[in-house]
Formats: sequence, structure tokens, C-alpha cells
Amino acid sequence: MVEWQLRARGVRDERVLAAMAAVPRERFVRRGDLDLAYADEALPIEAGQTISQPLMVALTLALLDPGPGDRVLDIGTGSGYQAAILAEMGCAVVSIERVPELAAGARERLAALGYESVEVKVGDGSLGDPDGAPWPRIVVGAAAPEVPKPLADQLADGGRLVVPVGGRWEQDLTLVVREGNRLHTSRHGGCVFVPLIGAAGHRR
Repeated sequence: MVEWQLRARGVRDERVLAAMAAVPRERFVRRGDLDLAYADEALPIEAGQTISQPLMVALTLALLDPGPGDRVLDIGTGSGYQAAILAEMGCAVVSIERVPELAAGARERLAALGYESVEVKVGDGSLGDPDGAPWPRIVVGAAAPEVPKPLADQLADGGRLVVPVGGRWEQDLTLVVREGNRLHTSRHGGCVFVPLIGAAGHRR
């Protein structure tokens, strides 16, 4: 996966590549999809959600550019796969999931794999986590119609926010960087994610 799907397709961040090589993706997919665990595609998980395509995870985390010891707010826990990679990179992760069953499964999975630096909370991820703000890094694993204002407001000076922005079936992978009171936004290619449901995201 790392050599043929990621490195060969332009991913150059060695920290991301090493973390993705270390995290067993088969532990985060459904039993019926074990033979597809390392395929270059998103896979369905419980509650109508997905585990993202490995290439998209790699591109997202390369844009996020987290370092060891960084605090990361991870929106949309899902199976916990992206949170595990962030933990493998040495980050302290708070991950928010709106579906209690998914949050419980992710907690169990992450604990079994020894990723103790991840805390999984149940809540509306579109509103972020004001208690932990300001956040040096925020990453969103679901698509918002626009950059959620609560997340941008919680971004630390010099911080980076990566979020898919757009309609239901097509989005742009978007990077927001805060410099003082200014937000610099750039787009980094098309993508398709499940919708971010919440007060600052898509309505049901």
C-alpha cells in the first residue's frame, strides 16, 4: 500500500508514510472486507460511514503537517483509523464522533492497539472542542458546505485546519492556516467524503 498507492503517487511525507506502514488497517475494517483492507478505495463501516481511501488519508495528513507532541482535534472518528495514524506520529489526539456506537467501537479498537494518546468523545464535531482550544491542528474526515466557523475560530495562531469543502458528491480538500487574525485558505484537489452532520455542517 505504502509503496504502490502512496509513494508512487506522489506522497513524500516520510512521517506519514511510516505511520501508515505501522498501523494495521485490517483492524479498522469490517470482517467481510478484510481482503480489501489495503485496497486503494474507501470502504463502508457501520452507521453508513466509511473508512477513507489510504491515498486520501495520506494527502490529508501531509497537508495537516502534524509533529510529535502536537495536539490534534480529529473530527469524525469513524473506525478510528486516522486517529491511530496521528497517534503513531506522536500526536495527542482528541477525536469527536457523533454516533455513539462508532465512538465505542473506536475506543475499544484503539485501546487494544495501545494508542493511549487518543481520547474519543461523542458530540457534534462541527462545533469542535472549545475546552481544548486553541488547537494547533484540526482535521475533519467529513465534508462541510463551507469551512465550519467554530473550527476556524478554535484554530491556534500558526495552526492548520484541513477539511473537505463542497456539496454532497464533490468537494475540495481545503487547507486553512491562521496567521494572527487572518485565515489563509487554499484548495488541494477534488475529493468525495460523507457529509459532516451538525450545527456548523450539513443538516440531516
